[in-house]
Amino acid sequence: MTKSELIDAVATRTNITKSRAELVVNCIFDAMTDALRRGEGIEIRGLGSFTVRQYKPYNGRNPRTGEPVHVASKRLPFFKVGKELKEMVNDSPSQDKS
Repeated sequence: MTKSELIDAVATRTNITKSRAELVVNCIFDAMTDALRRGEGIEIRGLGSFTVRQYKPYNGRNPRTGEPVHVASKRLPFFKVGKELKEMVNDSPSQDKS
């Protein structure tokens, strides 16, 4: 599902205009991004939780040339799926994508 498909789904399910649904979706994403930027976690019951993980600097290598490359420390968002979502996905009939 893309962001535009999510906006369409919100608009359809709530009987609001697509522009209003886009504002809602953008507001939610902005609030989540701001919370993660501040280092706060986000927990959505039934879905999962988002946290920020700190990674230390390390020396890697360029896979093409083999040259050593310094990788700076970084903070990256991490999503941990919740039990309910995991069960829903595993209990749903599998769809073969051939």
